[in-house]
Amino acid sequence: MSEVFEGYERQYCEQSANLSRQCTAASALDGEQKKQKLSDIKAGLDDADTLIRKMDLEARSLQPSVKAALLAKLREYKTDLSNLKSEVKRVTSASVNLTARDDLLESGRADTLAASNDQKGRLLMSTERLNQSSDRIKESRKTMLETEDLGEFILRDLHQQRESLLHAHRRSME
Repeated sequence: MSEVFEGYERQYCEQSANLSRQCTAASALDGEQKKQKLSDIKAGLDDADTLIRKMDLEARSLQPSVKAALLAKLREYKTDLSNLKSEVKRVTSASVNLTARDDLLESGRADTLAASNDQKGRLLMSTERLNQSSDRIKESRKTMLETEDLGEFILRDLHQQRESLLHAHRRSME
């Protein structure tokens, strides 16, 4: 199995367990503390989603014999993440009451701008990571093609040497 995949897997499992504990803790909180905890949880969900995408990219780059098992694990992790998102929605919807809504309406504009800027920053970071991954994939493909060409050249050279040796052997037998 890929060490890179295992590293992402460990990080995801830790993140998932942490998010589950945070959801449980958030359901017992009220007001501003709950909002802060839910904000932290949502940021953690974004990180977990990023880890799953990284695992997916890594799994798809491996040999077919290993890839199938890793993609099966990945489906389980995606289901787990979906369950965590559902839990966060449940905790969030349970926390919506009249005073919280009034607070949101009062500070909504500032929060929306801050959240929007934060989301833009995360989106730019994610886009950069994707671009870097794409570049690594292109470089890997280039290296693979060069290696394949070198292998073909070596095989042709070995074939010519074999033919020469066989011809020399035949001549020496005459």
